[in-house]
Amino acid sequence: MRIIAGIYRSRALKAPAGEATRPTSDRLRETLFNVLAPRMPGAAFLDLYAGSGAVGLEALSRGAARVVCVERAPAALAALRANMAALGVRVGVSAGFHVQAASVASFLRRAAVAGPAANRGQAAFEVVFLDPPYDAAQEYAATLGLLGGADAEMLTPGAVVIAEHRRKDQLADRYGSLQRTRLLQQGDASLSFYSVDPMS
Repeated sequence: MRIIAGIYRSRALKAPAGEATRPTSDRLRETLFNVLAPRMPGAAFLDLYAGSGAVGLEALSRGAARVVCVERAPAALAALRANMAALGVRVGVSAGFHVQAASVASFLRRAAVAGPAANRGQAAFEVVFLDPPYDAAQEYAATLGLLGGADAEMLTPGAVVIAEHRRKDQLADRYGSLQRTRLLQQGDASLSFYSVDPMS
C-alpha cells in the first residue's frame, strides 16, 4: 500500500498483520479520491473502521483540514500508529488528525448523546467513509442507520457518506435520511455513495 497523491504521495504504508483487516486497495482508493477530489481541500473527514488508516491518511495528504479515524482492533491500531509515525503525522487539533480507539457504534452513540449543539461546527463532517469487515453485514445497516438517524447532526449540509462493500452484497438505497446517489463497482468491490435527503 502507498499514499496515492498529495503531500505524502508515494509514501509506503503498512497493513495490519493477519486476516482480520482488509485494507482498501490502492486502485479503489484512487477511484474513491478521484470522485472526492473537489471536496478534499479543508474538509472534515471521518474514517470509520479505519484499519491501517490508509483512507484517512490519504485524505490528510490531499488537503483535509481535520481527519478522525475510528478503530478498535489492536493490530489495526498498531499499524495505523506505525503509519502515522512513518509519515510524521501527529495527533491533535493543530495537526488536524485524531484517532479514536473505540468501536464505531460506541463512537457514534456518544456523538448522538452529546446532542446537536456538540455536533455543529468543528464536530460536523463533510465526508464519512466506512469500510467494515465484509462478513459483518450487520455493521453496514447499523452504522448507516445511525448516520441517517440521530447522528445525521454529525454531517454538514451536502455531506457525503461512502460505504465500501463486496460487489455481490447489496446495500439498501436508503437508511433513515441517507439516500444512495451513486454506486461505483471495481473488481469484487463496490462503493455506495449516500447523501442526506433534504425531503426526509
